[in-house]
Amino acid sequence: MDKPSTMPRYRSNLQGEVDGAAVYAAMADSEADPKLAEVFRRLAAVERAHAEFWRKRIEAQGARFAPAPSGRARLLGWLARRFGPAFVLPMLAENETRDSAAYDRQPEARAAGLPADERSHALLMRAAAGGGGLPGPVLAMLEGRHRGGGNTLRAAVLGANDGLVSNLSLVMGVTGAAVSENTILLTGLAGLVAGACSMAMGEWLSVTSSRELYQSQVATEAEELREVPEEEREELVLIYQAKGIAEPQARALADRLLGDQETALDTLAREELGIDPKELGGSAWAAASWSFMLFAVGAIVPVVPFMFVSGSTALLLSLLVSGLALALIGMGTSLFTGRGVLFSALRQLAIGLAAAGVTYGIGAIAGVSLA
Repeated sequence: MDKPSTMPRYRSNLQGEVDGAAVYAAMADSEADPKLAEVFRRLAAVERAHAEFWRKRIEAQGARFAPAPSGRARLLGWLARRFGPAFVLPMLAENETRDSAAYDRQPEARAAGLPADERSHALLMRAAAGGGGLPGPVLAMLEGRHRGGGNTLRAAVLGANDGLVSNLSLVMGVTGAAVSENTILLTGLAGLVAGACSMAMGEWLSVTSSRELYQSQVATEAEELREVPEEEREELVLIYQAKGIAEPQARALADRLLGDQETALDTLAREELGIDPKELGGSAWAAASWSFMLFAVGAIVPVVPFMFVSGSTALLLSLLVSGLALALIGMGTSLFTGRGVLFSALRQLAIGLAAAGVTYGIGAIAGVSLA
């Protein structure tokens, strides 16, 4: 019989597996591709089997625990249904990594092979696909290497958080200095525009610089392919040998690829440089636009009350709506951190209000000094 001290751990493990099964089931229901839908159903079945393992452990101690999917799992399921399974897959991949690491430290889980299950879901996906396999980009997405989805959500949440916390702090700072409502409103709007422009320009420069670097590397690779094709052939042979392909097959594959210059360049860019020559990091203008909008969405929140009311009412309303927005952002971060929704919301609220409190105090001291 297991020690009573293991009960909280067993309950936590069971909740995690119930959540995983619920999300994978939602993904299966919303997936249009029958092959992928079957993959998600198989993964849900694996999670349910793991849940049953922990449920039996709990019952062996004379207790019962039948948790429903958590709020975080229900939100992920809603996102999968609303935006498609690809939107939440990167977050699930991170969860699987965390689960396998946690199970590595639990003797019961190791004995039952649970860590290996969590780490081998990509293999389960291949098996569930029914022999024909899945396309490389799909497998990349399923293994959490897809650049969209959860990464887009992460950028949205963090971008809005930057705007909210920075402009809330700015507004509270000038409010503490006891300036007029018009000055507070003007300062808040100026902070919104300045911050959003700064974020957009920084994002544009970052993506543009990356694209220019990638273009230079691909151009260099194209020149080498024209000037010294034999050296490029040897590089491809070495790359494929490093992947476990025998030398004769590696050379045959390299020769076949080098028969088409465009295909050869695409392969060399992907295999040697790790670059997708068709994307090159995405659009700089799209990244800048999204960065501007997301920052502005967060930054406008603490300013809105000062547009309609004044005095202490505006201050209290600003803190209220900003606190609500901070809590919602915290809930959003829980989707990719794995922490509880309530914990994440309260932590984000505490951090944001602490920053606002510090700047309000500094503003008050500065206001008295200047007066």
